[in-house]
Amino acid sequence: MGTNTSGQKQDDSHQNARAKPKISPLHELQLRAFLSAADDVDADSDTLDDLMDGVGEEICSSMTDQDSLSGLSDTEHLDSTQDNSIFNGAISADATDSDTEQIDPAELHALEQEADRAWTKEEIGKMMHFVREKGMGPFIREYVVVQQTPIVKLLFAFGISLCPELRAKSPATLLYFLRVAISRVLRLREKLPQHNTIEDAVSLIQRSRRIIILTGAGISVSCGIPDFRSRNGLYASLKANGQYDLDDPQQMFDIHYFKEHPAAALSMYRVHRPSNFHISQIYPSNFIPSPCHRFIKLIEDKGKLLRNYTQNIDTLETQAGIKRVLQCHGSFKTATCLLCRKQVPGVEIEREILERRVPYCKTCLEAHRAAEAQKSKVTKKGKKRKNEWDDDSDDSDDDMPVGVMKPDITFFGEKLNDEFDRALVEDRDKVDLLLVIGTSLKVSPVSEILSHLPHSVPQILINRTPIRHINPDVVLLGNADDIVQYLCERLHWELPPPTPQHGLHLDVPVPLGKNGKRSSTEMMGRSEPVRVGESHVWLFQGAEGGKWVEDIREKYNHVVKQNVPHSEPGAKKARVT
Repeated sequence: MGTNTSGQKQDDSHQNARAKPKISPLHELQLRAFLSAADDVDADSDTLDDLMDGVGEEICSSMTDQDSLSGLSDTEHLDSTQDNSIFNGAISADATDSDTEQIDPAELHALEQEADRAWTKEEIGKMMHFVREKGMGPFIREYVVVQQTPIVKLLFAFGISLCPELRAKSPATLLYFLRVAISRVLRLREKLPQHNTIEDAVSLIQRSRRIIILTGAGISVSCGIPDFRSRNGLYASLKANGQYDLDDPQQMFDIHYFKEHPAAALSMYRVHRPSNFHISQIYPSNFIPSPCHRFIKLIEDKGKLLRNYTQNIDTLETQAGIKRVLQCHGSFKTATCLLCRKQVPGVEIEREILERRVPYCKTCLEAHRAAEAQKSKVTKKGKKRKNEWDDDSDDSDDDMPVGVMKPDITFFGEKLNDEFDRALVEDRDKVDLLLVIGTSLKVSPVSEILSHLPHSVPQILINRTPIRHINPDVVLLGNADDIVQYLCERLHWELPPPTPQHGLHLDVPVPLGKNGKRSSTEMMGRSEPVRVGESHVWLFQGAEGGKWVEDIREKYNHVVKQNVPHSEPGAKKARVT
């Protein structure tokens, strides 16, 4: 009997087509771009399901498992998609897979024409100014709710021309697209060109009356508390130690890990140092505030502090006397039972933690003991009477859980409290200067504070290393304590002395002499800050920047050479330690 080979092949191809539905190259590229932004701009499960609706399982797997941007950190995702070409499809050959079909030029031309007709340059400029100064929420309220502008049309102003397949998505998904577009604009703040020097930084601090100070672990390192992400930080130590079975050092601060291994997680509140150092515990009673903490207190005392947003959990801000402080990630000030949710002052569990014992909830323990006593009574009485309530599980009381008291610090997997959102809404229209001190801005949502503030508000960064995903106006790199001491001298301010704290276990010696001031020897030995080229970047002792600093120097030296025929002889070359 003959075989219809061609017919069989045709049937197979039809079956394959049904099994693996294809999507257009433009649809695929835009879909990948929006999926890559899902970690940075929250997308709920319904939105993600809607995005993938109509896409074959094989393509779904390739996008979720091998996303083209999956190797980037959270803070780099949106920056990597800042080029509008990822959204409008005009992607160069080397940016696409060799197997990816080329996008139809006629389709791209039609999208470009449609976008050009949607808005004038003046209208786009007005919208971009609005979103940079007012933020995402007000922009959506004004243009989507009040003016009822179609989101597809709004996206043209942001350089995004949706393919037909994505235009047909639900209103919630279209709103997600708009939020991604707005986030890209908010993250790409342009530096204010009028602020570049240390003199400018000093002048800004002098003139400002409502300063937001955003701080991280870097301001507590000199107190003896390690930071998290530096080469000698807590995560590096955890990885090198290998004492705990962790896939990722950050897992130690994951709420799920805490619930499963409370003893291991609580042990991290103690920091073990080499034998030539004393052993310190990460508990506020065992440390004294650093010059950075006291600098913030000084700004508050002068009536200039709007709020100190701190990512730190050590409460050293409170010990320094700072009143307008928001502990974004919680603190040791209180502790809460994971079972019954009873909250107690942190001092009630301090001794257990310092003595390496898991703190249990006293209320739960009492309930457990009462249950044990009742069980003992029943056992002594013997067999229960007929019709008495019967528990089929004889071992249920033995397995009764007793709640672990968790210090009220925010772990990965836990939401920040509502106070954070309320404060940010309240402060964004009041702030006139932002100081970022001692943080890498890697953890959201605190890392997003900068994108929520008006772009016209000046920004000063004080940190040991540069932060590549933000664009401050003045960058002061080096030891944060040295930098704030230097600024105080330039401001003719006297930094208040530290106030030693006497905890349960340690009396930490006061640094920098008895009164907390720097000695004349220290002052004479200090090197002056060095400017990187003619840029806005200044290097103090302890600065780390590597190639980033060299690139800044080369960039600004190139600009100077273009504008100035001859550079000044004997110019000081910046050096990174």
